[in-house]
Amino acid sequence: MTTEPRRLRNYIDGEYRDAVDGRTMEVVDPASGRPYGTAPLSGAADVDAAMAAAEAAFPAWRDATPATRQLALLKIADAFEAHADELLDVECRDTGKPLELTRQEELPPMLEQIRFFAGAARMLEGKSAGEYMAGLTSFVRREPIGVCAQVTPWNYPVMMAVWKFAPALAAGNTVVLKPSDTTPASTAYVAGLMGEILPPGVFNVVCGDRDTGRLMVEHPTPAMVSITGSVRAGTEVAAAAARDLKRVHLELGGKAPCVVFEDADLAAAAEGIRDAGFFNAGQDCTAAARVLVHESVHDAFVDALAKAVAEVRTGDVADPDCFYGPLNSEAHLAKVAGFVERLPAHATVLTGGHRVGEEGYFFAPTLVTGCRQDDEIVQQEVFGPVITVQKFADEAEAVAHANGVEYGLASSVWTRDHARAMRMSKALDFGCVWLNTHIPLVGEMPHGGFKKSGYGKDLSAYGLEDYTRVKHVMTAL
Repeated sequence: MTTEPRRLRNYIDGEYRDAVDGRTMEVVDPASGRPYGTAPLSGAADVDAAMAAAEAAFPAWRDATPATRQLALLKIADAFEAHADELLDVECRDTGKPLELTRQEELPPMLEQIRFFAGAARMLEGKSAGEYMAGLTSFVRREPIGVCAQVTPWNYPVMMAVWKFAPALAAGNTVVLKPSDTTPASTAYVAGLMGEILPPGVFNVVCGDRDTGRLMVEHPTPAMVSITGSVRAGTEVAAAAARDLKRVHLELGGKAPCVVFEDADLAAAAEGIRDAGFFNAGQDCTAAARVLVHESVHDAFVDALAKAVAEVRTGDVADPDCFYGPLNSEAHLAKVAGFVERLPAHATVLTGGHRVGEEGYFFAPTLVTGCRQDDEIVQQEVFGPVITVQKFADEAEAVAHANGVEYGLASSVWTRDHARAMRMSKALDFGCVWLNTHIPLVGEMPHGGFKKSGYGKDLSAYGLEDYTRVKHVMTAL
């Protein structure tokens, strides 16, 4: 990876720009804990400029044919693929992710998702025209909403940008996107690639902090606000957007249960849950965070899971056996460690529970047993490499414990009993239920949760529809 300091810039109306007032913020390499560059700390003037550019570009992009928008997205995917080495270098420097693992596990779905929405742009469906009143024909138009303000998180910076801009652009909207203040580099980089393909103003990137995001949400121009982030951030966005009756799309936190029944393949469950719990250092809203295991196989499963966890490596992201890199920041490292430090006496740290190394923000793969339903570590999102284990006695208790949190994003069930799997998939109050697997996503299927995990869908045709509005047209015969 390059060691030269990076100077990131906003991308507005087809060109890179510094913040109008010249303010910047440091960008820190989480693998070392040291700053490696700067990014604009954008203010009101920068947000105004980006919104004006997106608003001016909207009519032409709205009126472009679906085939035109499809071709643009296909070219964007091709550009990402052609510049994969540079893109991965930027992404991994910003996040501390292992380079080759990111190349294998994140780049291919990212390209596939852009290409899916390229095709979906030409497949928007509606009800057929018909006469629902004598002498009158009705039909439905699906139209783009307008300018979309989008805020992405730090755990998958460029992939979450894809989840936001691809459906928005496919539907004919224009975009102003703010990446996380801790990981702005890859989004700023791809904006330049996209700017060689899209008309000026169609896609704009504004770097900054929480105040910058607030300016975007409160700005009068956007017709829709989309955010992936914390429950706190989602609540604030929904409240601010309500003042202008903006549409809101929220993908927030998660606390995914993995329900392991006595008839499950315990070895496969242990391996699958381990991988889904520690991938990306557990910094994933769908991570396998809570294991609920039938009491009859509890000890056997915990033993299998502990042995599987012992194989997980972190610390040196250049090591091909390194499974995950550092946590996002010093503050986040302290937050994750705090959950372990505050554990009640009845909980046991079976593996990990501590920082790794003296440099960077690494945390050991951690397995905590003896947890109870009302424990903080069970109820709240840790967002780190920590898996908790609880016992249950029967199916009803498993459902009650699984559903007994404020989140409703993702879950999994591990059993060989088909009827039980179907009952559980109905009873679990989560937007996704995996059966005998955990964490795979495909572009054709929706991703989004219930309860405090937010509303609206990413990916799939449902995700595309979220970026459209419906108009009824009626004509006299």
